[in-house]
Amino acid sequence: MFAKKRVRMVAAALVAALTAGGVAAAVSTSASASAKPAMTASTHHNPKLSLNRFDLNGYVINAEYTLGRNTGNTFQQTYTDTMVQGVPIAGPFVGTTFPPVDYVALPVGHDQLYITWLDPSTFAIVDVFVMNFRTHTVYDYAPGSATPESAGTITVVKRGPERIR
Repeated sequence: MFAKKRVRMVAAALVAALTAGGVAAAVSTSASASAKPAMTASTHHNPKLSLNRFDLNGYVINAEYTLGRNTGNTFQQTYTDTMVQGVPIAGPFVGTTFPPVDYVALPVGHDQLYITWLDPSTFAIVDVFVMNFRTHTVYDYAPGSATPESAGTITVVKRGPERIR
């Protein structure tokens, strides 16, 4: 009976010693110097706010929709310095002609743009996109119906001189 008690006490002491040693090793390891500068969560997840426009001149982007209003359609978007032309290249809208419109593109995160298409004569919003060039996703909001949302993937067919960061 006393032997069992002694074994339990030795085991408990051993567990306590190992735990203390592990904690000390973890503390000393995390306190070691690093060549990388410290990056806080706020600088990583919240990039500096800016209203600097992004120039999509020269870009050709295909947006293929798998969810929402535009499901089954692929649109090719060809950008100049101030205008964009959207052309359906696959799906039910092939053959439909859309007029060229003005656009404004703003970087809103790492590898992400918020793009608004505007009617050149009235400045009314024609279409709005959030494109993530790292995950190749697009979210689209085209006013004019009760369910204007679409989502899908993007492919950059041609890059312009300005690089998306």
